[in-house]
Amino acid sequence: MQFESLKLFCDVARQRSFSQAAQVNGVTQSAASQVVSLLEKRMGVQLIDRSTRPLQLTHLGQSYYEGCKALLDQYMELEASIRTAQAQLARTIRVAAIYSVGLGDMGQCVQNFQASHPDVRVHLEYLHPDRVYEKVREGTADLGLVSFPRKMSKLVAMPWREEEMVLACSPVHPLAANLAVRPSQLDGVKYIHFDKDLAIRREVDRFLRDLGINVEVVLEFDNIENIKKAVELGAGVALLPEPTLRREVEEHSLVARGLHGSRLVRPLGIIRRRHLKQSNSALRFVDMLCAANGHVGPVPSGNGHAHGASTSGRRAGKTRVS
Repeated sequence: MQFESLKLFCDVARQRSFSQAAQVNGVTQSAASQVVSLLEKRMGVQLIDRSTRPLQLTHLGQSYYEGCKALLDQYMELEASIRTAQAQLARTIRVAAIYSVGLGDMGQCVQNFQASHPDVRVHLEYLHPDRVYEKVREGTADLGLVSFPRKMSKLVAMPWREEEMVLACSPVHPLAANLAVRPSQLDGVKYIHFDKDLAIRREVDRFLRDLGINVEVVLEFDNIENIKKAVELGAGVALLPEPTLRREVEEHSLVARGLHGSRLVRPLGIIRRRHLKQSNSALRFVDMLCAANGHVGPVPSGNGHAHGASTSGRRAGKTRVS
């Protein structure tokens, strides 16, 4: 109300008329006169000389007008800058992703999207899984890319893709000589594992336990990159999503072998805040991710055929990991 009062006073001062200022502001002439009178009463000074036509500002009224005009101009500039910032924000898609979402794949996705939407910027940030959920939940990320999405009341998750889990080992490791590895061959091997607080650790442990396999955990890390480095150095083997190993396999620093007789997959999902309307740009980005989801087919077994399984949980030997 104070802002509107100052604006109305400035209009009266410019127009030199209560009636014209009232018309501009969509109020009655009486209301315009009352607003100015209340300002004068509050400050204990006369701002307008009503004895002349057109109206004239008093000396103090002129000073008050110039000060109010500067304040209003400054406020309007601030408001315009906020609107501009909001418009720019609407053209920015903030994506939080777990570390193990392929850097190469996502980089290509972002490049392709921005090539077809040059007015939209995609800000991609790689974080620990808990931080991905936190940023989406608090609204500082529009979308989150996670593995094995959790059910949360404030978030909505949609399936994105499934990634085949394979055995990663050094090219000189004895298991590297196999075209595919039976899970039983992992019994007793030195193993590089995920930290115990990660969902993928629990799922891999459950997979091995269900098959009666005991591995010797020699190192634990909270991200795939460190696990791959340890495997490259020959410290042990690991079960990792196949897409995360492509660069190392191409460079011959690691070998990826499919699992014979059992299938282990990691589901990835896209999360967003419930009841929050997504921008058109964010919706188009999700559409592009789903259209080019980079689905990885099963790694061939020793007989050259893929070991498929039902998409529901562990039926037909399939386990999902995050």
